[in-house]
Amino acid sequence: MLLEFEAEVIQWRGPAPYYFVPVPEPLCEDLRVAARDVSYGWGVIPVTVRIGGTSWTTSLFPKDGGYLVPLKDRVRTTEDIAQDDVVEVVLTV
Repeated sequence: MLLEFEAEVIQWRGPAPYYFVPVPEPLCEDLRVAARDVSYGWGVIPVTVRIGGTSWTTSLFPKDGGYLVPLKDRVRTTEDIAQDDVVEVVLTV
């Protein structure tokens, strides 16, 4: 499954800050269906993500009925991404 979308980068403040891109709600239903077959526990979905020229593997985190794409520090640095930026995301499940 291939999904493409634009969304705003958000920050979750824990012991260390973490940055995520929320998957738009209209795409989440397809992900919930896919999770039944691909999730390896507590609803996380393994994916390959591409933002700009950077690709990496990670897992979508379920949150409040939706999903969050975690942004690694190296991706944010390489692609010059900051909180509140709108980014184009390509997900492969």
